[in-house]
Amino acid sequence: MVTHRGIGTTASLALLLAATWSPAGADDDALARANRVLSNTILVDGHNDLPIAIRGYAAAPGDVDAYDLRGTVPGQTDIARLRAGHVGAQFWSVYIPGELQSGQARMQLEQIDIARRLITKYPDVFRLAGTAAEVRAAHRAGRIGSLLGMEGGYGLENSFAPLRAYYDLGVRYMTLTHNSHTDWADSAMPATPKFNGLSPFGEQVVREMNRLGMLVDLSHTSADTMHDALDVSKAPVIFSHAAARGLVDISRNVPDDVIARLPANGGVLMVTFVAGFVSADAANVLFPAMKEFYASSPQTASADERRAMYEEFKKNLVLPRVTVGDVADHIEHVVKLAGHDHVGIGGDFDGNDLWPEGLSDVSMYPNLFAELIRRGWSDRDLAKLAGENVLRAMEQAERVARELQKSTPAASSISRDGK
Repeated sequence: MVTHRGIGTTASLALLLAATWSPAGADDDALARANRVLSNTILVDGHNDLPIAIRGYAAAPGDVDAYDLRGTVPGQTDIARLRAGHVGAQFWSVYIPGELQSGQARMQLEQIDIARRLITKYPDVFRLAGTAAEVRAAHRAGRIGSLLGMEGGYGLENSFAPLRAYYDLGVRYMTLTHNSHTDWADSAMPATPKFNGLSPFGEQVVREMNRLGMLVDLSHTSADTMHDALDVSKAPVIFSHAAARGLVDISRNVPDDVIARLPANGGVLMVTFVAGFVSADAANVLFPAMKEFYASSPQTASADERRAMYEEFKKNLVLPRVTVGDVADHIEHVVKLAGHDHVGIGGDFDGNDLWPEGLSDVSMYPNLFAELIRRGWSDRDLAKLAGENVLRAMEQAERVARELQKSTPAASSISRDGK
């Protein structure tokens, strides 16, 4: 979920980066090989915001039937394009904004409900999965293994009971923060930290996630929170949708010293496609423009007024060209620091409307794999990137959970202030 979600936009077809992208050739050998590789492995995308796009669907908010994935939709995800992109498993993001002052648990449950109804509506396409083995079984049956990932820990409301309930409903990762601090963990976005990482209660949250078998997602968190979580976690962590700060120096991206810790932890950085995260030139235009937009937008404006202002803002925004190669650069930067076993894919489709050319919807994953093939990647390493790495991390987390459940009772403390 990209930063501008906070101003109330829904997923959009607006692609501000320009005209039609043309690969080296639709019949080029690298693209043909990419399609063969993806036909024989499980491509697991770490983050797709389709549930919140459906919740905000202007024509019929929250109506899973009206947002027909077999037809034409306003966003970047539908069944035909999922199949064309060889998507084998998807973490569907169930997102709530940190800025929400009340009703966090309610909104979290509404998102989970939308995601589960979406999966149920198309049983020939999707299958709910809770383990790596279930993802593999779904793939063998020709289904897209569907997992849920909570974006932002606000829905816990500082209690472990909701965490366990969300796990029982199918949530298999939780992003500790979004763009604002939780009561127990620092986000990457605010200028002033709250705890300089995790509070003691936040450390307990990580331990209870380990005990449950829920992956700790460190996207959106501060660098101090990343390091604290790596210190505490007994299971692999993930970044469900992030990029490398060594290439694009913004707080939302992952520092090199954190990436270098992934081999010891077993974790996986799933590289996002968001244009402003993967291109320094785009970031240098986008983020100052967005800061100015927020500063000039009247706080008293209604949601409809803010949406109209944002659409006008987009019309006047011109970004430098961003390409598939920019995303490939981030993948190779992670590999340089952590190795081929610790990188994956986390597009962030339907949570953003600023894409590289050639990576603007879920049909386009083969373009990225073709680029890596041109750079000399082996089929084995492509398969790791596609999904084997994150499935291995899931399997490790499941083993840790089984061991912890033999010796560690469920966490019982409740914090009023997250400390």
